Amino acid sequence: MPRVLVVDDDPMVCVAIEVCLHSQGFEVTIADGGEAGMQALEASDFDVMLIDVFMPHMHGFESIRTFHERRPEVPIIAMSGYAFANTDRAPDLLRLTIELGAACCLRKPFTPNALLTSVRECLTKPVQSARLSKR
Repeated sequence: MPRVLVVDDDPMVCVAIEVCLHSQGFEVTIADGGEAGMQALEASDFDVMLIDVFMPHMHGFESIRTFHERRPEVPIIAMSGYAFANTDRAPDLLRLTIELGAACCLRKPFTPNALLTSVRECLTKPVQSARLSKR
């Protein structure tokens, strides 16, 4: 059973991801923020990590870089619902996560199908692959 670490400070997002992945046979560990995610990463092994980009205390960019440095063999899926991500003037913050070590990205809100596709692709492709999923 593949093990997934979900690092997000929004309990509703965590529950939705957990229910979706559990229904497909994944084992899910929820961490409420970057610091809790680091503790979970030190305590267990995971096959994939989903990390929110914007969290209090340990921001997702810092988390993604640090998680990638500590476990470069585990693919990271960066997630964000940043309101200006689709405007022409704002930088595409999710794409910046690729440079920090994320294997792919999901824009919130995403569909269960997009989530499952991203997780499954990360399990079957080398960590270096990068893809941006909009939904």
